[in-house]
Amino acid sequence: MALNAKAAIEISALSWVPEGAQGLVKDLRVRWALEEVGMDYRVRVVGGERAPGYRQDQPFNQVPCLNDGKVQIFESGAILQYIGENSEALLPTEPEARYRAIQWTYAAVSSVEPFVQFRALLNMFFADQEWAEPAKPTFDHFARMRLEQLSDRLGDKQWLEGDRFTIGDLMMVTVLRIADRSGQLADFPALAAYVKRGQARPAFQRALSDQLAVYAANEPQTERVAA
Repeated sequence: MALNAKAAIEISALSWVPEGAQGLVKDLRVRWALEEVGMDYRVRVVGGERAPGYRQDQPFNQVPCLNDGKVQIFESGAILQYIGENSEALLPTEPEARYRAIQWTYAAVSSVEPFVQFRALLNMFFADQEWAEPAKPTFDHFARMRLEQLSDRLGDKQWLEGDRFTIGDLMMVTVLRIADRSGQLADFPALAAYVKRGQARPAFQRALSDQLAVYAANEPQTERVAA
């Protein structure tokens, strides 16, 4: 169990999000990486109203941030690379393999995530907007294009670069979970199977369980109306 109230590594995470976003918030990526490498961490829970000064840690008022007493950084991709650089479990030391793993973290957040995420948002959060339905064909086109390209590259490999799971796979799986939840992987069985392999990893299961436990503990309570 990587959660440890006395751990040097602190990450920030939201106290609660609506059900549709649970399991997708980006602190999951950092929790998962820390579980994979066996590094203890503690969680700084932030609510909808951020504490004064939080933007000094995260200028966009988002999560996660990481502070281990040596570095203080934000953005999940940067954090994953930092964790990988401190453990060969997720990032090879051989230069070619190392930078091929790093390139996939960039690809996940810049070449894939924007397209699949916005397409998902059209169903999840913007469904009541008049412009959402007409926008869907355009975003379907771009999301499917990226998913097809990625599926072709993955082929029948277990992970993006073969048999070794790296920060690139961790990032890509978390991005594809957005697409999977919104039904975008229905026509891409290789990618759906890839996501399932990632989610089957014990470290992922522990990270997800810990994130969801925070939401359950902070779920808003609705007042009962007297009959």
